[in-house]
Amino acid sequence: MVDTTELTSPKRTNGEDTPVLATSVVGSYSVPEWLERLKTDFYQRRISGQYLDEIHEVAIKAALKDQETSGVNVVSDGELRRDNDIDYFLARMPGVEIPHVAKTFYYDYYDAYVRHPIPVDDESASLGLVDDLRFTLAYTGSPVKFSFTGPFSLARRVHNEAYSTFDDLVLAFARVLNREAKALAKAGAAVLQIDEPFLAGYPEEVGLAVKAINQVYDGIEGPVRALHVCYGNRYARPVWEGHYEFLFPSILDAQVDQLVLEFARKGYDDLDLFQKYSTGSLTLGLGVIDVKNPTPEPAELIVARVRQALQVLPADRLMINPDCGLRHVPAESARAKLRAMSKGAALVRAEVLGESTKSIAKGED
Repeated sequence: MVDTTELTSPKRTNGEDTPVLATSVVGSYSVPEWLERLKTDFYQRRISGQYLDEIHEVAIKAALKDQETSGVNVVSDGELRRDNDIDYFLARMPGVEIPHVAKTFYYDYYDAYVRHPIPVDDESASLGLVDDLRFTLAYTGSPVKFSFTGPFSLARRVHNEAYSTFDDLVLAFARVLNREAKALAKAGAAVLQIDEPFLAGYPEEVGLAVKAINQVYDGIEGPVRALHVCYGNRYARPVWEGHYEFLFPSILDAQVDQLVLEFARKGYDDLDLFQKYSTGSLTLGLGVIDVKNPTPEPAELIVARVRQALQVLPADRLMINPDCGLRHVPAESARAKLRAMSKGAALVRAEVLGESTKSIAKGED
């Protein structure tokens, strides 16, 4: 593990000191095979929900420990309670009907329906996400990122029988998620992150997605407001290909503090977008770890990738993270990738701050 405790700057995350070029995860963490089996056993009615909840808690504690010992500055719960990027939220969303809750494999998607308007004004309706955050906060002293799938992507996985337009469904989901976001901010999330994994497949809908994102983040104060857009990570394969040009300039109207984007897999040409457009104080969550490839990157490659980004953005506008979630990366590889990411970021951080790199160079690979 790399010791980076002395390499801090005034940059702050929700009141917590974090180093310049702080490291984070995007959200999900490696799902071990035994957990996959137990999740599937639950849907086949072989184990109880209470037992699965206990298993989830054990897995989350382990994921937090892995991140901390790997030198990650802003951690997550690994999203290990969630089967995939959609179902955890739709199953809790008021007004969504799921006729068949059994699954052949836990990672499969539900068939979900909206047959009546979402009760957006029901203040008692909750997705229960705050309980997840509070559990995570109880088992780590690090700042916590809490991510949740955004309204645009959720709506793409629903059979809409209630609204005359897709836009109306998206914005209804956004209003419910806004209540959740406010509760998460109040509960102590350092970073709130909306994930829109389907947006790259519908580039013509960026305007609608931005409108919904602004609804979700309306009135949110305290946490860093982040947005993650990638090209898909279903079974460690991209669903789409392309460039982030489609986001600009519309995304600059989004009330977000940070864009979290993938670069390691697809190259760094899209960094030019931050020069082409006036992005103000918008920060970038820089993808430096390819989650589609299980081979760990050497720290020297991380250093080169961060240096490339520093040619476009100053250090205080960069956070260092993997391209996407680590769900499909084997645990040993995930740990090695995070260690390399932390070491590489620490080496560049020392350069930026003009400090000695001798102690860092002795850190573990």
